Amino acid sequence: MLRIFGTLHSRLMLWIGIGWSVLVVSTLAFTYLTGSELIRQANISHLNYEASLIARQVDRSIDQRISMLEYLAEQVAPKMPLAPGESLIDIPSLLVKFDRLAVVSSEGRMVDSYPQLESLQGVDVSDRDYFRFGRAVGRPHISEPLISRGSGEPIISIAVPLADNEGDFAGQLLGAVSVDSSNFFDSLNRVRIGNDGFASLISSSGIVISHPDDDLVMKTLRDSSDDNLLNLALLGWHGAGEGVLASGDRALHAYAQAWTPGWVVKVTQPMNQVQAPIALLVNNLWWAGLATIVLLMPLIWWLLKLALASLHRLEYQIGQVTAGERQRVDIRSNLRELSQLATTFNRLQRQREEATASLNERQAFLDAVLASSPVGMFVASPKGQVEYVNPALAELTGHQIDDQQNVNWMLYIHPDDHDDFVDLWRDAVYRERDFIRQFRYVLTSGEVLWLEVHAGQVRKGTAVLGHVGTVKDITRRREQEALQRWEAEHDPLTGLLNRRGFERRLEEAFLEWQQQHQQSVLMMFDLDHFKPINDEGGHALGDEMLRAIAEAMTPLVRKSDYVARQGGDEFAVLMPSCTLEQARTVSRRLLETVSDLRVSAENKDYSVTLSLGSACFLSSDTTIDEILARADDASYQAKRQGRNQIIESGLSV
Repeated sequence: MLRIFGTLHSRLMLWIGIGWSVLVVSTLAFTYLTGSELIRQANISHLNYEASLIARQVDRSIDQRISMLEYLAEQVAPKMPLAPGESLIDIPSLLVKFDRLAVVSSEGRMVDSYPQLESLQGVDVSDRDYFRFGRAVGRPHISEPLISRGSGEPIISIAVPLADNEGDFAGQLLGAVSVDSSNFFDSLNRVRIGNDGFASLISSSGIVISHPDDDLVMKTLRDSSDDNLLNLALLGWHGAGEGVLASGDRALHAYAQAWTPGWVVKVTQPMNQVQAPIALLVNNLWWAGLATIVLLMPLIWWLLKLALASLHRLEYQIGQVTAGERQRVDIRSNLRELSQLATTFNRLQRQREEATASLNERQAFLDAVLASSPVGMFVASPKGQVEYVNPALAELTGHQIDDQQNVNWMLYIHPDDHDDFVDLWRDAVYRERDFIRQFRYVLTSGEVLWLEVHAGQVRKGTAVLGHVGTVKDITRRREQEALQRWEAEHDPLTGLLNRRGFERRLEEAFLEWQQQHQQSVLMMFDLDHFKPINDEGGHALGDEMLRAIAEAMTPLVRKSDYVARQGGDEFAVLMPSCTLEQARTVSRRLLETVSDLRVSAENKDYSVTLSLGSACFLSSDTTIDEILARADDASYQAKRQGRNQIIESGLSV
C-alpha cells in the first residue's frame, strides 16, 4: 500500500479521488440538509397559512350562524312566552346552517323546536353552560361539544338570548349543529394537504370536534396528549412545529385560533410527504456524482502523468532548498512555464530571506513592547485578521500564546453577540474607522467573560498598515450593573417582580391591549390568616411561607405571565393575551395550591388561603389604575364574603 501511494502522481490521484468523493458527499449532505430545512420552512409557512385560512372560515361560518339566529331572535322575542300549542319558528331555509332550532324559556325549559321533536319538549337545560351564560351576560354563546338530551347525538349549540320589551331575559334561541353529520364539519374532514395531510378542529377544553378519523371525534385530548404543541395551542398559542401522529410517525402540525367559538384549528402533514421531493433529488444527484467520479478518474490519471513528468526534478530541488542543502534551484527545461517557475522561485527565495531578516528584527522589537504591557493587546492585518496577541491577552482568553496563530478568536465570541461583533468589526475595517465594542467571550473552560475592545488603525500616510487594539475585562462591572437592574424591579425575599417591575409590565400589556385588542387578565390577592404566622411563629416563619407561595405559583402560570409580590402578603398575576377560560383555570389552581401549603413552628402547622380578585381589560379603561382598582376591589370583596374564594370583575366582557 505504501509503495502504491509513494509517488506524487499516486498521491495526487488519491487526494483528488478522496476530495472529489468528499465534495460529492458533502454536496449531497448539504443539499439534503439545506433543502430539507427550506422545504420544512416552506411547508410550515404553507400550513400556517392553511390553518389561519381555515380558522378565518370557521370564524366567518360561526359569525354567520350567530347573525342568522340574532335576526330570527328579533322575530321570536316579541312572541314570548309561548302560548300552548303555538310554534314560534318555521324557517326551513335555516336548516341549511343548523340541524335543529329550539326555543328555551326564561326558566330553562325547551318550549319549541324545529323540526318538531317530541323528546325535546319540556327538557330542562337550565344547568347547561350556554343557558347560564346567556341569562347572566345576555350575549350569544357557543357551547362545548355536548350530547343532546333529545336526540342523544353529539352537537354544538349556538345560543342567542331573547329579550322582552323591557329588555329583560326572556329565554334563548338555540341552533344545534351536529358533530357527526353536519355539513359544517364534513367540509373540514374533506380538506387535504397534499396526499396525506388533513385538518382537524378541537374545542378549547381539548375535545375533538372534527377529524378524518371518526374514532377520535368527541375524545378529550387535554392532559392526555403528549403533543406539547397541542397543549400550548389549547392555552391560546398559534404557530407550527413538529409532532407525532397516532401511528408514531413524525409530522408537521400548524395551529390557529378560531376566536369566535374559542376553537383550535390543527393542520397536519406527515414528514415523509414533506421530505419526499428532496429525497428524490438527492437520490438522482448521488447517481450523477458516482457516474462523474467513475468517468473522470482515468482522464485525471493520464493528465497528471503528463504534467508531473517535468515537475519531479523541480520537486526534488525545492526539497533540497527547503532542507538547506542548496541555495537555488537549477532547472534546464524546454518548458517555458517550468523555467519561469524556477526563476520566480529563486527570486522569491531571495526576497524571503531579506524579508525574514527584517521581519525578525521588527518582530523582536514589537514583542518586547507588547509583552511588557499589562493590558491585553492584539495586532490585526489591514483586512482585520488577528496576527498577534500579547501574553496578557493570551492569559485573559485562556489560550497559550504559542497557539495564537492557530486560534480563530471569533469562534469564542458568545453566539448571541457573534454576528453583531463580526458585522461591526468588518464595517470598521472597511470604513477605516475606530472600533469600540462590549461583548461576551467564552473561555475554553466554559466561563463567560464580558470584554471591551477598543481598536484603531495604524497608518502610513493614507495607507492602513493594520490595526492595534486593547482588550479589557469588564465582567465585574457588567455583573454589578445587571444586579442593580434586577434588584430595582424584583422582590429580594421571593425573587418575584416588585410593584415597580410589575406595573411596568402591566403598562406594556395595556398598551398592547389598546393597539391589538389582545385580552389580558389581572389577578390580585392577599393571604387570609397570615398575621398569626408572623405573630406566633415570627417573621422568619412568615418569610418562609411567602417564599413557599412564590415557588408554588411559578409552575401554575405560563412562561409569558408575570407574577409579583406587591408588598407584605399581597400578590398579583398578569396574564397577557389569554382567554378567560385559561384565567379561570389558573385562579382555581392558585386557590387550591396555596391552601395545601404548610409551614411549621414549635410542633404547630400553619396554613393560609387566598382572597383573589380577577379583572380583565375593558375598552373603557384609560389607565392601568382602573384595572388595578377593579382587581383590588374584587379581592377585598372575596375577603368580605368569607375568604378563600375568587371574585371576578368584568371577566364576561
